[in-house]
Amino acid sequence: MRLLEAVASREQGAPAKQLARDAGLALPTAYHLLRTLVHEGYLRRDSGLFFLGEATERLSSSGARQKRRSTVRDLLAHWRDAIGAPVYYAVYREGEIEVLCVADSPGNPAVHEWADFRETGHAHAVGQCLLAQLDDTSRRDHLDRYPVRPLTPYTVRDKDRLLRRLERMGRMEPVIERQEYALGTVCAAIPVTAGSSAAAVAFSLPSHQGERLMPAARRLQSEVGGLLTTLAISISI
Repeated sequence: MRLLEAVASREQGAPAKQLARDAGLALPTAYHLLRTLVHEGYLRRDSGLFFLGEATERLSSSGARQKRRSTVRDLLAHWRDAIGAPVYYAVYREGEIEVLCVADSPGNPAVHEWADFRETGHAHAVGQCLLAQLDDTSRRDHLDRYPVRPLTPYTVRDKDRLLRRLERMGRMEPVIERQEYALGTVCAAIPVTAGSSAAAVAFSLPSHQGERLMPAARRLQSEVGGLLTTLAISISI
C-alpha cells in the first residue's frame, strides 16, 4: 500500500529506487512488490518508471462510488430523523425507475413494495415525480411499456388523465400522492434535476398523519435545495 501511495504521489512516474526510498522499504523488497503489483495490474512499468495501472483506477472508481453512496445514505438518515418518516432516493435511468437508497427505522418503516415500483410509477409519488421531469416522448414511452392500472380506489384511472396531471405539475414543486399506491399511506416527492438526469427524494407517512405531509414536504424541499450538488453528483451511484 505504501508503494501504491508513493506511485500515486508522482504523476510523472518514478523508478524503483525512488519508490523504495519514498515507501521506506529495502530495495530488494520494493523490487519484489513492484513486480507483483505490475503482474496483478495495479501498476504498469514504462521505460523503467512505474505508474498506476488499470486495476488501481478501477479500485479508485469503486471507492468513489462507495463514498457517494455513503454520502446519500447519511443525508437520507438525517432527513428520516428530522421529519420522522422513511426517506427514499430514486433516479430515472435508461428508461427505468430505480429506488437506490432507503432510510427507515422500526418506528417508521418503509412502504411495503407489494407491487413492483418500476412497473407502477403512475401510482406513487416517486414515479410521478420522475415522470414529470421527462420530456413528453420519454414519458409516453414509459407508460406504453408500463401501462396505467388501478392499484387502489384512489389510483389515477387512465393514461390521459395521468399525462394531464403530469403536465400541470410545477417543475420544482413537491409531488403529493394519497393512497394511490398503498391504502393507508400518503407520500411526497421532491424533484432533483441534474442536466438530463431525473431524480427524486421522497418520504411516506401513514394516512392518519396526512396533515404532516405538506409541512414536511416544504421542509425537505428547502433542505434538498441546499444540497442539489451533492445529490446530483450521487445520481451516478
